Amino acid sequence: MDTILEKNKAIVKRFNYEVIQGKNAQAFDEIVHAQFVNHSVPAGAGNAGKDGVLQFLQLMWQVFPDLNVTINMQIAEDDLVMTYKTFQGTHKGTYMGIEPTNKSVSFSTIDIIRLNDDQAIEHWSIRDNSALWQQLTQNK
Repeated sequence: MDTILEKNKAIVKRFNYEVIQGKNAQAFDEIVHAQFVNHSVPAGAGNAGKDGVLQFLQLMWQVFPDLNVTINMQIAEDDLVMTYKTFQGTHKGTYMGIEPTNKSVSFSTIDIIRLNDDQAIEHWSIRDNSALWQQLTQNK
């Protein structure tokens, strides 16, 4: 077992559980590098930098206040960590023009994070937005 790879995976797990799920701003500042670049900027992020990530997370926390993360798989190589994860939450805020439905939704994402000095410095993502959209708009 490569301890550096395990450490990198643990940092990304911490981001998912403490920041995304736990809404921990201090952990966000510790984990996300000042020069962070998001190569897959989602709608609502504003920009590709660290502040854009926080802006998007704040939106998600309003829209899905009970947001939970399940890490299904992680693979690490060199300074990269790939995470396949599933989000679950209740739609309580306006998102992509859709008013709150109070529906419980689930959607998956694959993220790749590049780490530098134990911080996330780059991000790529593939999101299943169509599954989320379908769940939010079905039987409105």
